[in-house]
Amino acid sequence: MDRFAIHDLFGIEGFNIAWYGVIIGCGMLLACLLAGWRAKRAGYKTDLILDFVLWAIPIAAVCARLYYVIFEWDYYSQDLTRILAFREGGLAIYGGVIGGIATAVIFCRIQRFPLLRLMDFAMPSLILGQAIGRWGNFVNQEAFGNRITDPGLQFFPYGVYIERLGEWHQATFFYESMWNLAVFIIMMLVARKVKKAGWMTVLYFVGYGLGRFFIEGLRADSLYLIPGLRVSQLVSLMLIGAGVVMAWLIKSGRLVAPEYTGHYRADEGQEETA
Repeated sequence: MDRFAIHDLFGIEGFNIAWYGVIIGCGMLLACLLAGWRAKRAGYKTDLILDFVLWAIPIAAVCARLYYVIFEWDYYSQDLTRILAFREGGLAIYGGVIGGIATAVIFCRIQRFPLLRLMDFAMPSLILGQAIGRWGNFVNQEAFGNRITDPGLQFFPYGVYIERLGEWHQATFFYESMWNLAVFIIMMLVARKVKKAGWMTVLYFVGYGLGRFFIEGLRADSLYLIPGLRVSQLVSLMLIGAGVVMAWLIKSGRLVAPEYTGHYRADEGQEETA
């Protein structure tokens, strides 16, 4: 499959639009629309989400790049200009997540908006966007797993044929996409029942962390911290731990979202929900 959706845009040679970018862009758009819809249902103006994502998306993209560069420093240290070569690829989702959360903390402090509520609006959207975005790996033929030598297992969705290698490998991008979709569905079902803020964030931390930990162990292109320990697996364990602690704090009443009556509050809205 051609990895570019459009070649030579506006007649400019080499100015191509990759399917990966189109898929990621669609995932972001759908995620923003979902977050805005959920915020409106909870009695807030959709401007809350718009104002947040205008800062969060570019900062998350930069952080995703820096995260990747840090763990591939031996390569980039040879030519620092390659750090800015975004079109060559090299983004790590955990860097984006860290950047997005950091932006949420600063945004909420400036706007005096409850962080737990904003996070709860963002997390289902984030994992939905990730589920969609993983299909960009299919087009690029990347983020695959171990080689499949058994002909009986050489079929999609268990495996994917990597043309440049002439081999079948585990379709780990598909595994993660489906796992993320399942977590998203669970989050949306739980969101209809829970009243306390923070549970969507807990479900993301624990749910995504668990899936990523095990699926990362199958991937053939992981970033390693030390031999035998993948960076994303360590971050996944930290995410799970943070989610478990958050769950205990919320359940015990030690972590609550304060009431908000600022300018993002709609004049008429339903009772606040997650």
